[in-house]
Amino acid sequence: MQNKGIETNYSDKIRESATFLEGFLGNKPDIGIILGTGLGGLLNDIEILKEIPYVEIPNFPTSTVTSHKGKLILGRFGGKLVLAMEGRFHYYEGYTMKEVTFPIRVMKRIGVRYLFVSNASGGLNPEFNIGDVMVLEDHIDLFPENPLRGKHEQAFGDRFPDMSEAYSKEMISRAFQVDHKTHSTLRRGVYAGVQGPNLETPAEYRYLRTIGADAVGMSTIPEVIVAVQSGMKIFALSAITDLCTPGNIKKITLSDILQAAAKAEPLMRKIILELVKKI
Repeated sequence: MQNKGIETNYSDKIRESATFLEGFLGNKPDIGIILGTGLGGLLNDIEILKEIPYVEIPNFPTSTVTSHKGKLILGRFGGKLVLAMEGRFHYYEGYTMKEVTFPIRVMKRIGVRYLFVSNASGGLNPEFNIGDVMVLEDHIDLFPENPLRGKHEQAFGDRFPDMSEAYSKEMISRAFQVDHKTHSTLRRGVYAGVQGPNLETPAEYRYLRTIGADAVGMSTIPEVIVAVQSGMKIFALSAITDLCTPGNIKKITLSDILQAAAKAEPLMRKIILELVKKI
C-alpha cells in the first residue's frame, strides 16, 4: 500500500507540473531539447518567448551543477516551437531516477514527441580526439537504479519498453548528411552511462572499452529510457571532452571539460538545427 501511495503521488506531481506549465507557456511544443554540457550556446540561436527557473515550477528538482543554469525555456528554433532545458539533473546529485527523469514525464504530458539530448563524455575509442562530436547509436546502462522501477502506471507506456532502437535511425542518418555537407568529422558510437561523480580509473576505462563503449558519461541514459517508454523519437550527441585511452589519461578540471565542450559546440548546434528544421 505504501508503494502504491508513493507512485500515485508521483503521477499527481507530474500532472500538477504539466498543468502549471501549460498555463504558463500558452503553447504546446512537440520538440524538447536538453541543453547539457556542450550545447548551452544553442540558446543564442533560439528566439526566447518565455523562460522560467526550475525553482518556480511546482515539484521540479533544482540543478546543483554550477555549469547548469536551471531554467526551462520556450522559444522558436529552426522555425519550430521548442521547449529547452538549460541544465539537467544527475543521479550523482543525490536524486532518485524518478526525480532525474521527472522533466521528461512532464514534457510527454504537455505534448513533446521529439527529444534532443546532449552531454559531455570521455572518449574511449582510440580514434576519438578532444572536441569531437559523437552521435549516440546505442548505449550501455551501468547505473545502479532504473527510472522504470516500481509500480507501473499504464499512462507512462509499456511496462517493458523495447530498447533495440532507442535512438532514431532516421535522425542519425540525417545527421551524417549534415556532416557530409559541412566536411566535418562526426563520430558515431556507443555511450556507457555510469553514476559518478568521480571519474573512472584506468582499469575501469579498459573495462568499458572491452564491453563495447566508445564514450562514457554520467547522464542521458535515464532520460532516454523514459523517453523511449513515452514513445518519443530521440537523438543524442556527446561532446568528447577528455581522452580515456592508454597513454592519454590525465587529470582534468571542470574548466578543461567546458573548454573542450565549447570546441564541439558549433557542430552540435548545426546538426540539431538542421534536424529540427526537418521535423
